[in-house]
Amino acid sequence: MVSHSEITTAADYDIVIQHGTVIDSVREVEFKADVAVKGGKVVAIEPQIDVPSPATCQIIDASGQYVCPGLIDMHTHVYWGSTYWGIEADPIGAHTGVTTWVDAGSAGAYTFPGFRRYVMERSKVRIFSLLHISALGLTGRTYELTHDEMVDVDMAVATIEANRDRIKGIKVRMDRDATNKTGLRGMQRARQLGDRTGLPVMVHVGLAPPSMSDLLPYLKQGDILTHCCTGLSNRLVDSQGQLLPVYHALKEKGVVLDLGHGSGSFNFTSAEAMAKLSALPDVLSSDLHQISRSVNVFDLPTTLSKYLLMGVPLATVIAKATYRPAQIINEPELGVLKVGGPADIACFRLAQGSYSFKDATNQERVADKMLVNTLTMVNGQVLSTSQQESAPHPWVIRDLATVAALDEKEECC
Repeated sequence: MVSHSEITTAADYDIVIQHGTVIDSVREVEFKADVAVKGGKVVAIEPQIDVPSPATCQIIDASGQYVCPGLIDMHTHVYWGSTYWGIEADPIGAHTGVTTWVDAGSAGAYTFPGFRRYVMERSKVRIFSLLHISALGLTGRTYELTHDEMVDVDMAVATIEANRDRIKGIKVRMDRDATNKTGLRGMQRARQLGDRTGLPVMVHVGLAPPSMSDLLPYLKQGDILTHCCTGLSNRLVDSQGQLLPVYHALKEKGVVLDLGHGSGSFNFTSAEAMAKLSALPDVLSSDLHQISRSVNVFDLPTTLSKYLLMGVPLATVIAKATYRPAQIINEPELGVLKVGGPADIACFRLAQGSYSFKDATNQERVADKMLVNTLTMVNGQVLSTSQQESAPHPWVIRDLATVAALDEKEECC
């Protein structure tokens, strides 16, 4: 968002990012500008910001780079150490440009207090949550909806009401394994929870049952369908690459389509067919977790690069990972660069070369460019890239070989 500077002299700046190309995520345009930061806020966005010599502030030369709002990954799993899927947000965010992570259901009512105290409140990046309808959350790999007493609406309501500042929605996984012959019970209770709290429901789909036609009656405007480019039985395009009627029904209802790449849910054939028909996801997210981090996702910039390969303009790609998710989670100050707003900033260069991208079925596409993060800033603080991720958990090493090829079974989250 183009903005004039506040009444701040150059000597007052903490950081000035010079010579970059700024991405306006609201208008989906790019322009040359410098960006000044003071006290954790953006205080100027101008064609040229002069600084005294010698400089009394930190100067960052962004020549040949794109200066973007910090990325918002709306489908992630960052409850490390207490769930099957969880990764560590800070070390990954520092070198990927993700400043806001929305954890999609790792925590349920029984496990959210620990998630808040030991992960959310101790992280440098921003972390929000979509609370799982199962009180167990995603402690295990799957089957979390199996035990009726754990799918507890009242406990979920109490947890949400005590944590409205961090909980932005509800998560339910409606695939063959997660439901485990319990039918639509999880969806029905997620709907009850959404209606009682006024929060959107994110529904994971993959292999039926249940089918999309079973789920559609429970979805309302503002709810979120994740894994929208799956190639599995609940896909939105047919074998000829045409949009199925359920796609149009979802759009008519005002349901948000979230990519949720994951290790088992992104299919190039589906995604390319939808892109060709201008049926892009509303939000581009990674579904980054212990498995997808090592297989075909790797990080959000890699996911975004796949859409550049499909011909989607860079400014649109960035908007779908900044401004759009910020609106959905009701955090309008995030996802934009504007004077007075938080200095959550990500810089990228568009690297040229030969890059191999794969989907959940190991279909490969080769691209000649890729987004590479060069700087990540949260509240005006540049995140250090020196922090190392922890080694994979034993179960990840055990399961990696069988989860890598997910064309026959659903394992993503």
